[in-house]
Amino acid sequence: MTVTLADRMEIGQHELISIVGAGGKTTILRSLGSELASRDRKVIRTTTTKMAADQIMEPVCWSDDPATVESELLRGTPLMVMCGRIPGKVTGLTADGVDRLFVDTSADYTLVEADGARSMSIKAPSDHEPSIPSRSTLVVVVVGADALGEPLVDVAHRPERIAELTGTDVDTRLTVDLAAALLLHPEGGLKNIPEKARVVIVITKVSPENTGAATRLAETVRRHPYVNRCLMLDLT
Repeated sequence: MTVTLADRMEIGQHELISIVGAGGKTTILRSLGSELASRDRKVIRTTTTKMAADQIMEPVCWSDDPATVESELLRGTPLMVMCGRIPGKVTGLTADGVDRLFVDTSADYTLVEADGARSMSIKAPSDHEPSIPSRSTLVVVVVGADALGEPLVDVAHRPERIAELTGTDVDTRLTVDLAAALLLHPEGGLKNIPEKARVVIVITKVSPENTGAATRLAETVRRHPYVNRCLMLDLT
């Protein structure tokens, strides 16, 4: 029997799942939404930030009004909910708007990309990030294993913020210990997570070349009391 990503995350019957970090958030949003919808469930996919226009997943509801969204929800077909367009991008909902959809629609699952990373593999949040809905039941923190061993300046979104949080500089190579320190920092990977939300760290872009380092990172972060699970994936 195939063990799905949803099974590995131990997703329950009614969840608001926020995805933060860097290195594969949109891929997880897409894959997890499709998996959950295939179980004959109602699924919303959205974001509290901006997405590239070519990342839109049909069908789309261009409204954050719960009644409008409810009228377009179907079992077995994930519904993308967005609010508007700007050149080259689409804009999502506020965190409060996502909370309202979770409470006021019949969606079994509300999945939200709650962070931006400009296609980099690791990041530290700025003062206004991440925008995680307060009713999130699960927060997925993503990091790309391909960043391990590389200079921060080459692989990180906001490398100067990472350097500030970890006491290094932007030319420092990303070691396992440094990546773990960032992921587990209250102003880093664990920033703005609601008190009652479970935390799953997902290490993506795992390859034969970086499996050893990714495994050491997973073993380190799993020991943290706030981390419920840590998964390693080869998705890019």
